Amino acid sequence: MDGRCAVDTWTEFGVLRASSTAKVQLLFGTHVVICTGDNEVYVFSVQEKNITAVLQCPEEVVDLIESYDKHLLIACSSGVYCVDLEPLLVRTHSSSCPAEVKISSEFCVCAGHGLSSLLLVGSTLVTLCQRNTSWMLTLYKIPQPKQCSGYEMLGSFSLPLLSPVLLDSTGTEQTRRSLLICIHSGSPLTSNDSYLAHGQFGIEPVLFKLLFGVDAALAKSPVILWGLPDGRLCFLPLHLPGSRIRVLHSLEQPVAVVGASVVGETDPGLARCLVAVGERGRVVLIGSGPESTAGFAERCVPGPVKCCCVDNNSLYYSTGSDLLRLNLLGSSGGEEAAVQIPTSLNVSRIIALSAPTCSPAGGAQLIGLSDRGKLSGIKLPVGEQEVGFSQLPASLVGRSVRDLLSAIGDICERASALKTVIKSQNVTLQQLNQVVNTCFLLKSAANTDEHRPTKDKPIRCRATAEWSRSLLKDSLNLTCVLENSSPYSLERGWTLCITVCPLSGSPEDGESETFAFPVLDLSPGGALEVSVPVAAAGAAAAAAAAFPLTVNCSLVFSLLRVLEEEDLESCPGPFTFPLNSLTVDWLHVLRGIGPTASQKSQATTADAVREFLSSRRIDCGKGANRGGENAAVYSTSVRVSPELLRDTLKTGGFGLGTSDPSLCLLNWLLFESHGGVKMGRRGDQDGVKSSEVHARSPDEATVKLSAKEVNEENSGKEAHVEVQIESSSVAAACGLHHAALRRMQSLLAMVPVETAAAKKIQISDLKLALQKAEVDQSGISEALGSDVSSAQMNAVLLDVYQKLRENRLLLI
Repeated sequence: MDGRCAVDTWTEFGVLRASSTAKVQLLFGTHVVICTGDNEVYVFSVQEKNITAVLQCPEEVVDLIESYDKHLLIACSSGVYCVDLEPLLVRTHSSSCPAEVKISSEFCVCAGHGLSSLLLVGSTLVTLCQRNTSWMLTLYKIPQPKQCSGYEMLGSFSLPLLSPVLLDSTGTEQTRRSLLICIHSGSPLTSNDSYLAHGQFGIEPVLFKLLFGVDAALAKSPVILWGLPDGRLCFLPLHLPGSRIRVLHSLEQPVAVVGASVVGETDPGLARCLVAVGERGRVVLIGSGPESTAGFAERCVPGPVKCCCVDNNSLYYSTGSDLLRLNLLGSSGGEEAAVQIPTSLNVSRIIALSAPTCSPAGGAQLIGLSDRGKLSGIKLPVGEQEVGFSQLPASLVGRSVRDLLSAIGDICERASALKTVIKSQNVTLQQLNQVVNTCFLLKSAANTDEHRPTKDKPIRCRATAEWSRSLLKDSLNLTCVLENSSPYSLERGWTLCITVCPLSGSPEDGESETFAFPVLDLSPGGALEVSVPVAAAGAAAAAAAAFPLTVNCSLVFSLLRVLEEEDLESCPGPFTFPLNSLTVDWLHVLRGIGPTASQKSQATTADAVREFLSSRRIDCGKGANRGGENAAVYSTSVRVSPELLRDTLKTGGFGLGTSDPSLCLLNWLLFESHGGVKMGRRGDQDGVKSSEVHARSPDEATVKLSAKEVNEENSGKEAHVEVQIESSSVAAACGLHHAALRRMQSLLAMVPVETAAAKKIQISDLKLALQKAEVDQSGISEALGSDVSSAQMNAVLLDVYQKLRENRLLLI
């Protein structure tokens, strides 16, 4: 490989989860130990290109190191485990399957909480733990191989924790990545040449003295140097009595790696510079400065730094999308904080790197682990200068192009997936923004606009009551229309709830019925129309007890339709916002409205049979006094001043172009919207043109409504318009009288302020009459809904009727 790197994929472990503890380390020169970020550790043979052993640890592995006697020390969050690898490696030569070892508590050599890093210095084991408020550095003495005693703790040192403690998704404490290395003055005292794999470095004595002091240099004490997630580089002389922890430098970002570099000609094995790299691309070169002082030169490289390692004069690091090399020889001088331009090696998705080793061809070789679980050998080019494409053979140019296209494809795939996620999140955020604005609007309307007219509310409901016929049965349907006059859309997640209950009752009494309709997409200015069954024509008692009705409209929002179910474990339930209430009274539910009694709905066979049986019941029950109610006609009236009608209704709009106040009042009572509900019209029916109207009530009783203007000048009484209500049913007469009084109350609210002040309209008298009518209506509903005899029921109805006859009121 002249100037280009070659990637040789050795094995695959499958897609790995995102983890900061993935690690690749060369063991004994012939094997590679791989930690993928979970509780399994793999031992891979470089020569045989296969996995020779699998170690299953009780917890997630955070760090591991090789000891001098071919033991592997594995750090989990709660302790350090020691495994003898030599028997496993010998066994695998005669077996095609990897050896599987389950690490139990028997392998634990020392316990600890929040372990983060390990380091082996001679016969001393150094552990770094993260506690709630501090970092704890602990020293252990390793026993001799033939001794059975455990690891003896020599001492511990504490350092305050600056960055906050992180919690993972399960609520437990999350350990951040840290690192430990050992710095020696001169050559390290090791029995082999693989001290770099143990995290031990030898630097020039002059630089050692400048960085760590004269006492440590004279005592030739190894110095423990560690990097923390808060960016601090701290050190501690190991064998110096009375030593304490000191801070060497701060990168102000999580430390990714600390290594040693030659940076020029020097003795073999000794470095003239320490290199510290942060996760966001800050590089600090620590060397000998002018006038016998330590110099700190800061550089910047394109980040983020997922993993990195330091060679004699090169820094290799991965950003996840590419593997880069920075020549440290060109970084030793220049201005502070200069941006360095590294060389791309065109290898993507690397998340763990081993220290560089020499390949048989004379170049350096890296061992890398990708996020897709591929373990690869990366052969680096010989020489330090970038070789152009023009100097490469055609075969290598083709390979380079394929590598570049593969890297571009990977980046495009990741960018496309990320773009899809961002687009989905943006849509969700837009929906939630609409929801929050709508919720504030509805809450404000409910709290401050209780007396605000319904037509002025930004989101409101109105309804139309209309009879329909299906399967030889008449039923009353309420067509509700949800109008959105707000500037916000009602999208998925919103539900329109309509609750129907008697006026005298409440939803908690168990007599109510609720209907729910999902709102899919209601834009500003739009309307949603739904139909609700209210009542069916039938028995007199059931029909009379059903009206008047209160229809409560509300909007309910649920996050289940916007967010995923796993994101809603701690979210509250649905949010309910009341809109407005509608009232369906007896005037809304009249059927067969026409000028004469013969104009009724088309009679059916069932109606004829019902009338025949009713007549036979009357004939047979005369002795029991059961025919009085059907034979009698009950009437009541409401009187209104003509001036009041002219001031409020403006007869040109309600009287079909006439100036007749009685006809105007009759049309307004029957066909205008009252309580948010209008009576449905059939065909081309635009109103009544006669002052006398015939209809049928829900309990099949006949009803006649008439309006006439009475002017008795000789008697001294004021002129008035009288609305006469006549029915063969006491319940219908009382219900219609109650409905007329409620509508007269809204009529008085329409009077201009100056007119009301000049004529001194007494609204309190109307309210008192309306309250009496409501009491009478409630008494009728209770009598019809209870199990009482016919004689008792007739007595109650006649008593109510007498009260209505005596309760006359003129509205002026």
